[in-house]
Amino acid sequence: MLQSRSRWVVVGVAFSVLTFVGFNIALPSAKARGSGSGNLYFATSADDQFLRGRIASLGPDVAAEEAQRVTRCAYQTGRELKKEWGVVWPPGLMNLLVNTGARKGGLCFHFATELLHRLDALKLETLDLHWAESYERTVSEHNVIVVTAKGQPFQQGILLDNWRYGGRLIWGPLNGDAEYEWKENKTEFARRLKMRYNDLSGPTPAPGR
Repeated sequence: MLQSRSRWVVVGVAFSVLTFVGFNIALPSAKARGSGSGNLYFATSADDQFLRGRIASLGPDVAAEEAQRVTRCAYQTGRELKKEWGVVWPPGLMNLLVNTGARKGGLCFHFATELLHRLDALKLETLDLHWAESYERTVSEHNVIVVTAKGQPFQQGILLDNWRYGGRLIWGPLNGDAEYEWKENKTEFARRLKMRYNDLSGPTPAPGR
């Protein structure tokens, strides 16, 4: 029984790696600062001026200081969770480790939930936060946090994704993400905010996510 289970774990790991490698080959070439995922970009530091400026430009009333704090929080959260959860590459392998109990956290909704709590703790006054999901309840489901100016429509926001590159923050406009089709889920946003910090419980995630 144990040998059989181990054999299937090995098969699962190999499948995840091969699937992800094949997926990456199909991605377009990355720009100088791009992630290779449409018009998304890697954050280069906790004080990334490009990201700070883009958040600040969401609206005339957005406070530059809040844009700076969101940038720092999103960047540091990914780095810290990578260490805390022992995140490995590629994401398919990490998902397998989480789903088999070898890691405490590291699925996309884990990253998004933790980031939501940390951003909410900033008590932002000129920015709103949103829970975004794509391909919900499928094997391709993904969750991220989106930031907009206060009262601004969700579709005009900037996504913050710490999962896709194993703790390395990528960001960009919702319509610039070539891999996903984002929708807002206000009910899930409210439910996630009610969770105590570090509570990773939730609905059973779709396989692999």
